[in-house]
Amino acid sequence: MYMTRPITDSLTYVGADDRRLAMFEGVYSVPRGVSYNAYLLTDERTALFDTVDKAVGKIFFENLAHALGDRRLDYVVVSHMEPDHSATLAELLSRYPDVTVIASEKALVMMRAFGVTPLSAITVKEGDALSLGTHTLRFVMAPMVHWPEVMVTFEESEGILFSADAFGTFGALSGRLFADEVDFMGEFLPEARRYYTNIVGKYGPSVSTLLGKAAGLDIKLVCPLHGFVFRAKEFGPYLEKYKAWATYTPEEKGVLIAYASIYGNTENAAVTVASRLAQRGVKTQVFDVSVTPASEILSECFRFSHLVFASSTYNAGVFVSMDALLRDVAAHNLQNRTFALIENGSWAPSAAKGMREILSVCKNMTELESAVSVRSAVSAQTREELIALADALAESVLA
Repeated sequence: MYMTRPITDSLTYVGADDRRLAMFEGVYSVPRGVSYNAYLLTDERTALFDTVDKAVGKIFFENLAHALGDRRLDYVVVSHMEPDHSATLAELLSRYPDVTVIASEKALVMMRAFGVTPLSAITVKEGDALSLGTHTLRFVMAPMVHWPEVMVTFEESEGILFSADAFGTFGALSGRLFADEVDFMGEFLPEARRYYTNIVGKYGPSVSTLLGKAAGLDIKLVCPLHGFVFRAKEFGPYLEKYKAWATYTPEEKGVLIAYASIYGNTENAAVTVASRLAQRGVKTQVFDVSVTPASEILSECFRFSHLVFASSTYNAGVFVSMDALLRDVAAHNLQNRTFALIENGSWAPSAAKGMREILSVCKNMTELESAVSVRSAVSAQTREELIALADALAESVLA
């Protein structure tokens, strides 16, 4: 049975939720599920904005058929060719053989690489327009947000931005559609941040370019491919978060502490620093990298101004889970942070050197103080060094 929702008199939501998916893209846990959004705009001609993942194909086609009624489908606008948005495109073309595909040149190349060959297609470029009647679609290229073929579409008469993966978030909609139907900036901001940092975060300059283009548009509604639809009044605070994330500007002054501990001694060192910071009134988050998924810690790295990484030495290098986290941080292009290092080793502590080397590719990263080196367990001397490190962090954060 169909499950559509009207957005405006002419725009209908025809996407669907997936609550059974455990790992988005096989990497990121989604305990609250994910939505695959698609939208149908009806005028003298009709336009579908994207398809969905094959997991929700059945309900999507039911939704689309209901929203169309006895109308024909004239166009399908392909914003992004990643299979969570295009896996049902071939079936759509089979069901609606007269539909014309609207896509960027690179998207059409990818389409054929995925084995999809439309009978009718229009290639669009920056600034091209298409009239549906009273609605006019204006196409804006958004390469590397977060694939090279991506484009967004602005509908001019109602001020609707179809934003592709930009402004998306993890989490099923569960019957709610608009961001003002939930406490988005409270309940859903962590999932929005985790979505951005892990999926799009590497490409901050490309996101900034898109934000610059969007600044010249009179946007009334934002319709992303995942998550909630934003009306203008709710969009402002979220847009400010995006500006910070895209420029790698910390959201908050505070300290993230991530540790990799084998027998608890490195954990003790990390908690010693955290305790001192709490006494100094500094906001602090502590994570065990062997327990907490890297996607969650990476998200918090984008959030906080100061980072502490504490690792046991393992095979004369960085402990496995810490090594993986730091390489993930580096791969996502994090920059503009102050960091400190703690290492532990019973005979030849060397984790700090390895951590420093991994982080060396990150731009504008400032190491605070020299690394604290723990020999097996925290001694009276190393405790004082850890307290001194915490005090230096506090002075830097509170400055």
